[in-house]
Amino acid sequence: MSVAFVKEESAEAASETLLPDRPISPHPNLVTEAGLRALELQLEQAREAFDAASMIEDVNERRRQAASPLRDLRYFAARVRAAQVIPDPVSFDTVAFGHTVTFSRDDGRVQTYRVVGEDEADPKAGSISFVSPVARTLIGKTIGDIVSVGGQELEVIAIA
Repeated sequence: MSVAFVKEESAEAASETLLPDRPISPHPNLVTEAGLRALELQLEQAREAFDAASMIEDVNERRRQAASPLRDLRYFAARVRAAQVIPDPVSFDTVAFGHTVTFSRDDGRVQTYRVVGEDEADPKAGSISFVSPVARTLIGKTIGDIVSVGGQELEVIAIA
């Protein structure tokens, strides 16, 4: 539709309100129970931000303010719909989704990460996505196994 038929300042103003969708991973959306709750919270926050922006009277400002929350609404709604909750592991024999694994690197560093879903992964906080190179290599391994990732050797020293 031409901007001549809407209350927009210009075509540039209209394009500011059309944000591209956030990319959605092609991998299954595996999540922990906490991960699902976090996605649901983010969906609710996006909904609240969109509702607040929808109350703005000026149509141009309303569209600008609503663009990001609307994009987030679409993303988090899709992620919640596709979420597959994986129960906490009951066996600690081999590394699996939901486990916390401690490994030593060949440079002497010891690191501990929990293997979680893509949206809940935060390496700085001690969690990595199950599709990350390190997690993909460690899944299925047992204590004492040595694997190679990115030119380094990792030895599994604990699974919790």
